Amino acid sequence: MARTRKIPMRMCVGCRERKDKRALTRIVRTPEGDVLVDPTGKKAGRGAYICPDQNCLEKVLKSKGLEKALEVNIDQTVVEQLREQFAQMPVTKD
Repeated sequence: MARTRKIPMRMCVGCRERKDKRALTRIVRTPEGDVLVDPTGKKAGRGAYICPDQNCLEKVLKSKGLEKALEVNIDQTVVEQLREQFAQMPVTKD
């Protein structure tokens, strides 16, 4: 009998919806204190998950939810880099 694998679920810090881990984008605070997008989902550090949608990113930046989740103050230059990276991501439908 084949075992079915459990699909890991994560909550988007922007819209607060639970989704498949692979459908979300991980933002990580590295041990050095850098904040960046983690496309592999395997970088060391504290992570937060966001839908690959510009609206979710703007919502989480406005509410400072990303800063709370990563427990760090985020520079304006890092915010601009995140916006650029999210603008380049393909939009996926649920």
